[in-house]
Amino acid sequence: MDMKRPDEAGLFNEFYGHISFRSAAIQSILKDLPMIYGLTPKSAPAGLPNAMIMSMGPQHPSMHGVLRLILTLDGENVLDCEPVLGYLHRGMEKIAEGRTVIQYLPYVTRWDYLATMFAEAITVNAAERLANIQVPARSSYIRMIMLELSRIASHLLWLGPFLADIGAQTPFFYILREREMISDLFESATGMRMMHNYFRIGGVACDLPYGWVDKCLDFCEYFWFKTDEYERLITHNPIFIKRVEGVGVISREDAMNWGLSGPMLRASGVPWDLRKVDHYECYDQLDWSVQWATDGDCLARYLVRIGEMRQSVKILQQALKALPGGPYENLEARRINQGRGSEWDSFEYQHLSKKASPTFRIPSQEHYVRVEAPKGELGVFLIGDDSPFPWRWKIRPPGFVNLQVLPQLVCGRKLADIMSVLGSIDIIMGEVDR
Repeated sequence: MDMKRPDEAGLFNEFYGHISFRSAAIQSILKDLPMIYGLTPKSAPAGLPNAMIMSMGPQHPSMHGVLRLILTLDGENVLDCEPVLGYLHRGMEKIAEGRTVIQYLPYVTRWDYLATMFAEAITVNAAERLANIQVPARSSYIRMIMLELSRIASHLLWLGPFLADIGAQTPFFYILREREMISDLFESATGMRMMHNYFRIGGVACDLPYGWVDKCLDFCEYFWFKTDEYERLITHNPIFIKRVEGVGVISREDAMNWGLSGPMLRASGVPWDLRKVDHYECYDQLDWSVQWATDGDCLARYLVRIGEMRQSVKILQQALKALPGGPYENLEARRINQGRGSEWDSFEYQHLSKKASPTFRIPSQEHYVRVEAPKGELGVFLIGDDSPFPWRWKIRPPGFVNLQVLPQLVCGRKLADIMSVLGSIDIIMGEVDR
């Protein structure tokens, strides 16, 4: 049966042509609507009459969110790739300008909702650095412990879907088993399993509960051997190697020129880790090493993340054993009772177990603050005007910057390689679109 392609633009005019729009601007917008919504297909490249334009996403399960890729294909060969973003844009930067830092903290966990502690860390760090607020040692160690647990949880939930995208379903069930234990630790310390709202200006919301440190040490000992189990199952699997080795190669120069960060940069031969570079929290007091590789392909990025989970366990074990002492109760009453000469009025105690001021004023200065998130450099450029509300709050998400290299990596490859390359980048559309 001879099927003719329907005239989509004609159908559009049939439905909406009877409406009278007087404004020339509105008429111009309506004229372009068929192209905006994909009703009129792009033309094939000149000289390739058999080329096909295909839309992958935004509902595709391997897109890891609402990402759309407009692909130009010649058979199974990828000729061009155009990422389309913005389906999850919620105006996070503009929302920040109408909220105090304390009010904004519940919002930031919706950026990268699989590594929420890092969004909280950069939110309070931006205000602390701008106002030159120091953090007590115990709070800094607790923050560091929470960040590394969140790093492991994020890498685990990268590993499972990445392997599922290229045909291995078993690791997905394994990683959920371990990630559930991390969620239990988060829940017992913060009250929430996913959106924690735990960091505060000058410290954390509450101290660790009784027995939490021992429970976390038990998890570290357990997880170290589970990482070996992942490697025995995955790393030398011949099917896995065929899918990732030599695929999506980024050279050292290209990685730096594109502004990549995190495992994307370190897998291309650049040992750049902000925990070593910027010396924030108490990372300098612990013994750990930066994980990096030189091949720059999907396999190298996998090995870097596996190595980072091992290093996070080392950091956790050292931090938990070296956790400084501190009070568990609110010290305000003791300070007032004993006067300004009391030891409870010293710097080490002035922020602990106290609520941050809801009207904390951000000084009239500007500053860029960054942390090493699981996906790369997560930064905030903050401008204050001596008001509780930021004058400007600019987010630098690692996924947004890392995603821009995707067309270069997939052009010339097969259609099936898109899953390997996109999965190895590790994106979360909540932080890409903001």
